[in-house]
Amino acid sequence: MPTEESRVARQARPAPGALLLCRAQPESVAPAAQLLREHMLLASAGGDWSVLVPEGRPWLEGAEPVDRVLTGWATALAVGAPWPVLALWWDADRAGYTLASGFRRPVAYVWLANGTPAGENEAMHTFAGRLGLDPVLDVQSLDELTEPDPAADARARMRGLLAVLTRAGVALPAGLAPGDSADRLHEAARDHPHVRVEWSGGWRNAFRAELDAVESSRLGPLLPWAGGPQSHRLALAQVAAGLPVTAWGLRRRSAGWIAAGAVLLAQGVLGLAYALAHPRD
Repeated sequence: MPTEESRVARQARPAPGALLLCRAQPESVAPAAQLLREHMLLASAGGDWSVLVPEGRPWLEGAEPVDRVLTGWATALAVGAPWPVLALWWDADRAGYTLASGFRRPVAYVWLANGTPAGENEAMHTFAGRLGLDPVLDVQSLDELTEPDPAADARARMRGLLAVLTRAGVALPAGLAPGDSADRLHEAARDHPHVRVEWSGGWRNAFRAELDAVESSRLGPLLPWAGGPQSHRLALAQVAAGLPVTAWGLRRRSAGWIAAGAVLLAQGVLGLAYALAHPRD
Protein backbone atom coordinates (compact mmCIF):
# COMPACT_ATOMS: atom_id res chain seq x y z
CA MET A 1 0.00 0.00 0.00
CA PRO A 2 1.20 3.56 -0.63
CA THR A 3 2.76 5.28 2.35
CA GLU A 4 1.54 8.58 3.77
CA GLU A 5 4.66 10.20 2.33
CA SER A 6 3.81 9.01 -1.20
CA ARG A 7 0.25 10.30 -0.83
CA VAL A 8 1.53 13.73 0.17
CA ALA A 9 3.98 13.71 -2.74
CA ARG A 10 1.19 12.96 -5.20
CA GLN A 11 -1.01 15.68 -3.76
CA ALA A 12 1.86 18.19 -4.05
CA ARG A 13 2.24 17.51 -7.77
CA PRO A 14 0.54 20.11 -9.97
CA ALA A 15 -2.93 18.93 -10.99
CA PRO A 16 -3.69 18.58 -14.71
CA GLY A 17 -5.82 21.16 -16.45
CA ALA A 18 -6.95 22.06 -19.94
CA LEU A 19 -8.79 24.58 -22.11
CA LEU A 20 -10.38 24.24 -25.55
CA LEU A 21 -10.29 27.36 -27.72
CA CYS A 22 -12.69 27.41 -30.67
CA ARG A 23 -12.59 30.05 -33.39
CA ALA A 24 -16.34 30.62 -33.31
CA GLN A 25 -19.00 32.34 -31.24
CA PRO A 26 -20.39 30.45 -28.22
CA GLU A 27 -23.77 29.90 -29.87
CA SER A 28 -22.03 27.98 -32.68
CA VAL A 29 -19.78 26.02 -30.33
CA ALA A 30 -22.45 24.89 -27.85
CA PRO A 31 -24.30 22.33 -30.06
CA ALA A 32 -21.03 20.84 -31.29
CA ALA A 33 -19.66 20.58 -27.74
CA GLN A 34 -22.72 18.58 -26.64
CA LEU A 35 -21.51 15.73 -28.85
CA LEU A 36 -18.51 15.22 -26.55
CA ARG A 37 -20.94 14.03 -23.85
CA GLU A 38 -18.97 15.88 -21.16
CA HIS A 39 -19.95 18.67 -18.78
CA MET A 40 -18.15 21.91 -19.64
CA LEU A 41 -18.45 25.65 -19.19
CA LEU A 42 -18.48 27.74 -22.36
CA ALA A 43 -17.56 31.43 -22.44
CA SER A 44 -16.55 34.07 -24.94
CA ALA A 45 -12.79 34.43 -25.36
CA GLY A 46 -12.61 37.66 -27.33
CA GLY A 47 -13.45 38.49 -30.92
CA ASP A 48 -14.59 35.39 -32.75
CA TRP A 49 -13.19 32.99 -30.14
CA SER A 50 -14.83 30.90 -27.44
CA VAL A 51 -13.33 28.81 -24.65
CA LEU A 52 -14.57 25.50 -23.26
CA VAL A 53 -13.53 24.69 -19.69
CA PRO A 54 -13.88 20.93 -19.05
CA GLU A 55 -14.41 19.41 -15.61
CA GLY A 56 -11.61 16.94 -16.27
CA ARG A 57 -13.24 13.69 -15.18
CA PRO A 58 -11.61 11.50 -17.89
CA TRP A 59 -8.08 12.22 -16.63
CA LEU A 60 -8.94 12.76 -12.97
CA GLU A 61 -11.03 9.60 -12.55
CA GLY A 62 -9.33 7.38 -15.14
CA ALA A 63 -5.87 6.44 -16.29
CA GLU A 64 -5.98 8.35 -19.58
CA PRO A 65 -3.53 11.31 -19.72
CA VAL A 66 -4.91 14.79 -20.29
CA ASP A 67 -3.08 15.32 -23.61
CA ARG A 68 -4.66 12.24 -25.18
CA VAL A 69 -8.15 13.22 -24.01
CA LEU A 70 -7.79 16.78 -25.30
CA THR A 71 -6.43 15.67 -28.68
CA GLY A 72 -9.46 13.44 -29.15
CA TRP A 73 -11.87 16.16 -28.10
CA ALA A 74 -10.27 18.77 -30.36
CA THR A 75 -10.40 16.36 -33.29
CA ALA A 76 -14.05 15.52 -32.60
CA LEU A 77 -15.04 19.18 -32.50
CA ALA A 78 -13.03 20.14 -35.58
CA VAL A 79 -14.25 17.39 -37.93
CA GLY A 80 -17.84 18.44 -37.33
CA ALA A 81 -17.38 22.19 -37.60
CA PRO A 82 -16.03 24.78 -40.06
CA TRP A 83 -13.69 26.36 -37.50
CA PRO A 84 -10.37 25.27 -35.92
CA VAL A 85 -10.07 24.03 -32.35
CA LEU A 86 -7.00 24.60 -30.18
CA ALA A 87 -6.52 22.37 -27.13
CA LEU A 88 -4.23 23.70 -24.40
CA TRP A 89 -3.25 21.18 -21.70
CA TRP A 90 -0.76 20.67 -18.89
CA ASP A 91 0.08 18.21 -16.12
CA ALA A 92 2.88 17.69 -13.62
CA ASP A 93 5.40 16.66 -16.27
CA ARG A 94 4.56 18.48 -19.49
CA ALA A 95 2.45 21.13 -21.20
CA GLY A 96 1.46 21.61 -24.80
CA TYR A 97 -1.15 22.24 -27.43
CA THR A 98 -2.97 20.43 -30.22
CA LEU A 99 -4.54 22.31 -33.13
CA ALA A 100 -7.24 20.46 -35.07
CA SER A 101 -8.92 21.76 -38.20
CA GLY A 102 -11.27 19.76 -40.40
CA PHE A 103 -9.89 16.47 -41.70
CA ARG A 104 -6.29 17.62 -41.65
CA ARG A 105 -3.82 15.90 -39.38
CA PRO A 106 -3.67 17.70 -36.00
CA VAL A 107 -0.53 19.66 -35.26
CA ALA A 108 0.93 19.60 -31.75
CA TYR A 109 3.84 20.85 -29.65
CA VAL A 110 5.07 19.90 -26.16
CA TRP A 111 7.28 21.43 -23.47
CA LEU A 112 8.64 19.61 -20.44
CA ALA A 113 7.73 20.96 -17.00
CA ASN A 114 10.98 22.96 -16.81
CA GLY A 115 10.20 24.58 -20.17
CA THR A 116 12.52 22.43 -22.30
CA PRO A 117 11.12 22.25 -25.87
CA ALA A 118 10.18 18.70 -26.85
CA GLY A 119 8.50 19.22 -30.22
CA GLU A 120 9.30 19.77 -33.88
CA ASN A 121 10.01 23.36 -34.92
CA GLU A 122 8.07 22.79 -38.13
CA ALA A 123 4.93 22.25 -36.04
CA MET A 124 5.02 25.91 -35.01
CA HIS A 125 5.14 27.06 -38.62
CA THR A 126 2.23 24.79 -39.54
CA PHE A 127 0.36 26.10 -36.50
CA ALA A 128 0.88 29.70 -37.62
CA GLY A 129 -0.17 28.94 -41.18
CA ARG A 130 -3.41 27.21 -40.23
CA LEU A 131 -4.46 30.05 -37.94
CA GLY A 132 -3.44 32.73 -40.43
CA LEU A 133 -0.93 34.32 -38.07
CA ASP A 134 1.56 36.93 -39.21
CA PRO A 135 4.33 35.07 -41.10
CA VAL A 136 7.02 37.39 -39.76
CA LEU A 137 6.13 38.87 -36.37
CA ASP A 138 4.10 35.95 -35.00
CA VAL A 139 6.30 33.22 -36.43
CA GLN A 140 9.36 34.90 -34.89
CA SER A 141 7.63 34.89 -31.48
CA LEU A 142 6.64 31.24 -31.90
CA ASP A 143 10.20 30.29 -32.89
CA GLU A 144 11.43 31.78 -29.62
CA LEU A 145 9.21 29.30 -27.77
CA THR A 146 11.14 26.44 -29.39
CA GLU A 147 14.53 27.68 -28.18
CA PRO A 148 16.15 26.82 -24.81
CA ASP A 149 15.41 29.32 -22.04
CA PRO A 150 16.41 28.36 -18.47
CA ALA A 151 14.21 31.15 -17.08
CA ALA A 152 10.99 29.88 -18.73
CA ASP A 153 9.10 26.87 -17.38
CA ALA A 154 6.14 25.17 -19.07
CA ARG A 155 3.62 27.68 -17.68
CA ALA A 156 5.71 30.58 -19.03
CA ARG A 157 5.81 28.88 -22.43
CA MET A 158 2.00 28.65 -22.43
CA ARG A 159 1.73 32.32 -21.50
CA GLY A 160 4.02 33.12 -24.42
CA LEU A 161 1.82 31.13 -26.76
CA LEU A 162 -1.29 32.97 -25.55
CA ALA A 163 0.50 36.30 -26.02
CA VAL A 164 0.87 35.44 -29.71
CA LEU A 165 -2.76 34.37 -29.92
CA THR A 166 -3.94 37.72 -28.52
CA ARG A 167 -2.88 39.23 -31.83
CA ALA A 168 -5.31 36.79 -33.48
CA GLY A 169 -8.13 38.03 -31.25
CA VAL A 170 -7.93 35.62 -28.31
CA ALA A 171 -8.73 37.16 -24.92
CA LEU A 172 -9.24 34.61 -22.17
CA PRO A 173 -11.61 35.61 -19.36
CA ALA A 174 -9.78 36.80 -16.23
CA GLY A 175 -8.70 33.95 -13.99
CA LEU A 176 -8.26 31.31 -16.71
CA ALA A 177 -4.53 30.87 -16.27
CA PRO A 178 -2.47 28.10 -17.88
CA GLY A 179 -1.12 25.77 -15.23
CA ASP A 180 -4.14 25.92 -12.93
CA SER A 181 -6.12 22.79 -12.07
CA ALA A 182 -9.44 21.97 -13.71
CA ASP A 183 -11.24 22.86 -10.47
CA ARG A 184 -9.68 26.32 -10.27
CA LEU A 185 -10.38 26.97 -13.94
CA HIS A 186 -14.04 26.04 -13.41
CA GLU A 187 -14.29 28.39 -10.44
CA ALA A 188 -12.82 31.23 -12.50
CA ALA A 189 -15.12 30.54 -15.47
CA ARG A 190 -18.20 30.69 -13.24
CA ASP A 191 -17.37 34.32 -12.42
CA HIS A 192 -18.00 35.30 -16.06
CA PRO A 193 -21.05 35.07 -18.34
CA HIS A 194 -21.06 31.47 -19.47
CA VAL A 195 -23.14 28.61 -20.81
CA ARG A 196 -23.11 25.20 -19.15
CA VAL A 197 -22.79 22.56 -21.84
CA GLU A 198 -24.49 19.35 -20.76
CA TRP A 199 -25.28 16.18 -22.66
CA SER A 200 -29.05 16.01 -23.05
CA GLY A 201 -29.01 12.43 -24.31
CA GLY A 202 -30.54 13.41 -27.64
CA TRP A 203 -28.16 12.65 -30.51
CA ARG A 204 -30.69 13.71 -33.11
CA ASN A 205 -31.30 17.16 -31.61
CA ALA A 206 -27.60 17.75 -30.99
CA PHE A 207 -26.65 16.84 -34.56
CA ARG A 208 -29.52 18.86 -36.00
CA ALA A 209 -28.38 21.95 -34.10
CA GLU A 210 -24.77 21.48 -35.19
CA LEU A 211 -25.69 20.85 -38.81
CA ASP A 212 -27.84 23.99 -38.87
CA ALA A 213 -24.73 25.95 -37.93
CA VAL A 214 -22.56 24.19 -40.50
CA GLU A 215 -25.18 24.54 -43.23
CA SER A 216 -24.89 28.33 -43.10
CA SER A 217 -21.09 28.16 -43.22
CA ARG A 218 -18.61 27.67 -46.03
CA LEU A 219 -19.07 23.89 -45.64
CA GLY A 220 -22.77 24.14 -46.51
CA PRO A 221 -22.30 23.08 -50.18
CA LEU A 222 -20.74 19.79 -48.98
CA LEU A 223 -23.80 18.72 -46.98
CA PRO A 224 -26.01 16.01 -48.55
CA TRP A 225 -29.13 18.17 -48.88
CA ALA A 226 -27.13 20.72 -50.85
CA GLY A 227 -27.09 18.28 -53.74
CA GLY A 228 -23.45 18.99 -54.50
CA PRO A 229 -21.26 16.34 -56.13
CA GLN A 230 -18.91 16.22 -53.14
CA SER A 231 -21.53 15.62 -50.44
CA HIS A 232 -21.81 11.84 -50.96
CA ARG A 233 -18.03 11.44 -51.03
CA LEU A 234 -17.77 13.46 -47.83
CA ALA A 235 -20.24 11.15 -46.06
CA LEU A 236 -18.33 8.06 -47.22
CA ALA A 237 -15.05 9.60 -46.06
CA GLN A 238 -16.53 10.32 -42.63
CA VAL A 239 -17.67 6.71 -42.22
CA ALA A 240 -14.35 5.35 -43.50
CA ALA A 241 -12.42 7.56 -41.09
CA GLY A 242 -14.80 7.05 -38.16
CA LEU A 243 -14.54 3.26 -38.02
CA PRO A 244 -10.78 2.98 -37.32
CA VAL A 245 -10.82 6.05 -35.05
CA THR A 246 -13.59 4.54 -32.92
CA ALA A 247 -11.89 1.13 -32.86
CA TRP A 248 -8.59 2.69 -31.82
CA GLY A 249 -10.35 4.67 -29.08
CA LEU A 250 -12.08 1.55 -27.77
CA ARG A 251 -8.80 -0.39 -27.69
CA ARG A 252 -7.08 2.42 -25.80
CA ARG A 253 -10.19 3.20 -23.72
CA SER A 254 -9.76 6.80 -24.84
CA ALA A 255 -12.87 8.90 -24.25
CA GLY A 256 -11.59 11.66 -26.50
CA TRP A 257 -10.92 9.45 -29.51
CA ILE A 258 -14.13 7.48 -29.02
CA ALA A 259 -15.97 10.81 -29.20
CA ALA A 260 -14.09 11.77 -32.37
CA GLY A 261 -14.94 8.45 -34.03
CA ALA A 262 -18.57 8.64 -32.93
CA VAL A 263 -18.97 12.13 -34.40
CA LEU A 264 -17.46 11.03 -37.73
CA LEU A 265 -19.59 7.89 -37.92
CA ALA A 266 -22.81 9.61 -36.96
CA GLN A 267 -22.36 12.46 -39.42
CA GLY A 268 -21.34 10.09 -42.22
CA VAL A 269 -24.27 7.75 -41.63
CA LEU A 270 -26.62 10.73 -41.43
CA GLY A 271 -25.30 12.02 -44.74
CA LEU A 272 -25.61 8.64 -46.48
CA ALA A 273 -29.11 8.11 -45.10
CA TYR A 274 -30.19 11.50 -46.37
CA ALA A 275 -28.67 10.83 -49.79
CA LEU A 276 -30.56 7.50 -50.05
CA ALA A 277 -33.85 9.05 -48.94
CA HIS A 278 -33.46 12.02 -51.26
CA PRO A 279 -31.72 10.75 -54.42
CA ARG A 280 -30.50 13.34 -56.89
CA ASP A 281 -32.25 13.60 -60.24
